[in-house]
Amino acid sequence: MEFLHKAVSADFLTASMLTFVLTVLSMALGVVGGVLVALLKGVRFAPLRWLADAYIWFFRGTPVLLQLIFVFNVLPLWGLSLSPFTCAVIALSLNEIAYMAEIVRGGLLGVDKGQRTAARMLGLSETSILRWVVLPQATRLILPPTGNQFIGMLKTSALASVVSVQDLMLTAQRQSAADFDYVGSLGAAAVHYLVLTTVFTFALRRLERHLDVNRRAAARRTKEPVPREPVLTAAVDPAAR
Repeated sequence: MEFLHKAVSADFLTASMLTFVLTVLSMALGVVGGVLVALLKGVRFAPLRWLADAYIWFFRGTPVLLQLIFVFNVLPLWGLSLSPFTCAVIALSLNEIAYMAEIVRGGLLGVDKGQRTAARMLGLSETSILRWVVLPQATRLILPPTGNQFIGMLKTSALASVVSVQDLMLTAQRQSAADFDYVGSLGAAAVHYLVLTTVFTFALRRLERHLDVNRRAAARRTKEPVPREPVLTAAVDPAAR
């Protein structure tokens, strides 16, 4: 059980926190950028649609490891000297934007067109329709695949060790190189990845349940008091008393 002792060591706890921050930052930027690119694919101005298509085509068609090494090695040649952590966030978020754009676009297309038509008849602007009608309904469709992307981002973040980011993977490699205990070091990293994956999965499921309108409506119905049936009493003739 040596890997459990290593898992609670200061080095692995620090690396786990850095992996968590790297995943959350990259995924948050990926979601925001994905929404913007998805909206660009729906505009009437053709060059903007072509630009969005080209972005998705490039970042989905090239390996994320290539993008990571490119950002880390080429940006300094252009005068941008960034830390390894910052380079990892940029590369991972740029890659995630391409995937989230398709997920968001699918969610937007999943909203019934009649909802937009009814909103226009009520006099709402296109911005208001998108904000108050389309996005709230599309969120329920977008959230499950976004959760899968979140878990995937957690595991993909291990590639950041290639550019010397002191994450779980690099910590495990350095520990195993120092004491040749590959099972203990890699096992400790696996424990932290499994814990983070479990926490993310639990949180996303709770969020999905919170946004499930049908489930919330059913829960409210079960909490409503059952109306009592009126008690029928026989009429008594006063003269008969």
